[in-house]
Amino acid sequence: MNVVFLSPNYPAEIPFFVRGLAAQGARVWGVGDQPEDALPREVRARLAGYLQIKSLLDEEDAVEAVCKWLAGRTVERVEALWEPLVLLAARMREALDADGHRYDQIVPFRDKNRMKEVLSAAGIRTARHARARSLREVRDAADHIGYPIIIKPIAGAGSQDTYRIDDAIELERTVRKLGHVPDVAVEEFIEGDEYTYDTVCANGRILFDHIAWYRPRPLIARHIEWITPQIVSLRDIDAPHLRDGRAMGHAVLRALGHHTGFTHMEWFRKADGEVVFNEIAARPAGSRSVDAMNYACDIDLFTGWAEAVMHGRLTQPVERRYNAALMFKRAQGAGRIQRIDGQQELEAKFGPHIVALELPRLGSLRGHWREHLTAEGWMVVRHPDLELLLEIADTIGTELQLYAW
Repeated sequence: MNVVFLSPNYPAEIPFFVRGLAAQGARVWGVGDQPEDALPREVRARLAGYLQIKSLLDEEDAVEAVCKWLAGRTVERVEALWEPLVLLAARMREALDADGHRYDQIVPFRDKNRMKEVLSAAGIRTARHARARSLREVRDAADHIGYPIIIKPIAGAGSQDTYRIDDAIELERTVRKLGHVPDVAVEEFIEGDEYTYDTVCANGRILFDHIAWYRPRPLIARHIEWITPQIVSLRDIDAPHLRDGRAMGHAVLRALGHHTGFTHMEWFRKADGEVVFNEIAARPAGSRSVDAMNYACDIDLFTGWAEAVMHGRLTQPVERRYNAALMFKRAQGAGRIQRIDGQQELEAKFGPHIVALELPRLGSLRGHWREHLTAEGWMVVRHPDLELLLEIADTIGTELQLYAW
């Protein structure tokens, strides 16, 4: 099977999906905007060929270049697991007559306002919403929806450029930060706990599903520097307080006609038990979340996803043995990382439960914490008991400290 893979080296976890495809017998044809010798060695070793193009964001030129490059070959699939490229992948599938979502099918996964229109029409509870392309339209939407509201890019990813606004004065101040965003969604702010619902599907069947709990909500973590954000993979996804959210995720997949591949959904559970859908992406969760799913279930979803898209099955057993907390550390100060406190003591105390740990080298520049969750490193801790896991995660979040100057 010939599989075109867009951006086979970025983000950081993408090479593992390339590995998975190769392990399942695919001939993987990589397409990216970096020189081939800049790709990691493990990526180059698993590619049948590589095409460097000027820009992955120029859909017309990219499709033309790939069609010319692969002329005469039958391409069974085109895969893109990085959010900005899912529309390009759909265009390429159409041009190459490959399996998978076409452009019109994928638009609701990328356009947040269109997504909510489709889901609302299917009877799925979403936040009240409106699209806005000007300051006047933003003001009108805010007046109609009522404060507090959320403003975010129509075609965004994660919580970047996303703001909670509580009144008209704050609105005027915030819109100045969004001058680079031409198209925004204005939405009702939902108060409650925020969760994910992640799936791997094949031919309309859910082969693997997963629920994670954001501690705290991404909107809070994105704007408060000292927080150590956590994404907690939950062992008991059949728990009563999660059932309605899981059922809503199934309904979303049906409404959008998703059939094969990863999806990443986010939803809220209010204090009164009502569940409200937030959004869905036709890709895996980012920022090493798939690693956390793997550690929670003792599975390899990089290969499992490849098996699902290529062969329509998942043969690995899914054993929900652990809760797992994916955590992201942020340094204090600016400049280069000069000191890491608490690492040895915490490893001695919690060593068996720390299953992944990547921290920056001393002397390395501090990352941009607002732009990338993994800027200063990440770790995964796991434990069968949720309360004990949260205690461990909170202790590490407090006692592991990085300093830059």
